[in-house]
Amino acid sequence: MTGNPSGRLRRTILEWLKDPAAHFPARGRGDLVETGVTARAVAAKLGVPRRTARAHLDFLTRLGLLSTRRVRCRVRYRRDEIRIAEVARVFEKGW
Repeated sequence: MTGNPSGRLRRTILEWLKDPAAHFPARGRGDLVETGVTARAVAAKLGVPRRTARAHLDFLTRLGLLSTRRVRCRVRYRRDEIRIAEVARVFEKGW
């Protein structure tokens, strides 16, 4: 794991979003893998304010590791597996 707390939190978020149903309670009828997870759910799981969770989620989104989807009035986040695989390949090659 990385040495800084922000890096650990972001890595944890990415791990949780790999299998969101195992880490977050289902709300409504949507499949969490399909619809994504809200910043509120991530904040509750991390034990941080929603603003803090959203900052980490937005950072991961700007990197292209997460995609967003608006469902009603909430933004939902999910992993972008294609982009994550591309980034992993770059690091495996030692860029």
